[in-house]
Amino acid sequence: MSLQALNTGATGMIGQSRNLDVIANNLANVGTDGFKKSRANFEDLLYKRVKAPGAGVVGAPDTPGVGIEYGVGTRVSATQLSFNPGTIRPTGRQLDIAINGPGFLQVDDGQGNFFYTRSGNLTLNSQGQIILATASRGYVVQPPVLIPQDALSISITADGQVAVTQPNVNQPQVIGQFNGVRFQNPEGLEQVGQNLFSETGASGVAEPGIFAQQGFGQIQQTFLEASNVEPVEELISLITSQRAYEINSQVIQTANENLRTVGTLRQ
Repeated sequence: MSLQALNTGATGMIGQSRNLDVIANNLANVGTDGFKKSRANFEDLLYKRVKAPGAGVVGAPDTPGVGIEYGVGTRVSATQLSFNPGTIRPTGRQLDIAINGPGFLQVDDGQGNFFYTRSGNLTLNSQGQIILATASRGYVVQPPVLIPQDALSISITADGQVAVTQPNVNQPQVIGQFNGVRFQNPEGLEQVGQNLFSETGASGVAEPGIFAQQGFGQIQQTFLEASNVEPVEELISLITSQRAYEINSQVIQTANENLRTVGTLRQ
């Protein structure tokens, strides 16, 4: 029995170690705009059955209602994304946008691969296209929006219309449109880093739409959506995970001592 306890305790330590990785990533991205935190979900493993519940003659009054079963540990079943909104904070920068409500921006890596983001710290490339700039490359917002070189100011409406003011022109001119994208199951999206998500079979196909319409969130210019990580909650989870890891290590130590005691019986 102690041999099984060794393995069971080890599964608990492995699970909490992976849980710690998730918590550490959440805390590391507490200042990452548009970041969505994850949570580790656990499940118990198969059970060893000594006697099945209700074993005996069916209908007999002395048939036991419970059996004898014991589990063999735990494992992380999934890391689940949380799309709770982050705090929307003002920046005053024209190309900063926040999506207040459901929806993503669609971006292209220039090779025909589409990704989706909630990060709105946009900028321009050398051609004047609005892009999401990362440490490695610029991703062009889809559909592409080209800002004229003589643009004096840029305005983005709640539904995603992009307009510019130019010299000797009295009224702002609409030059493009940010389209929203949503998914049936956004928690099924794959996290690929750089504040980007990619479509999977679990997320469903991307459904395009117009911001501020049909259930999509509104665009707020000169704002950014902060990370939805709550540091206090993560610290509580961190302490809980640490205690669970220590308890499972105690199980292994106790099982090891029991085996050592059994070994001394032969002397």
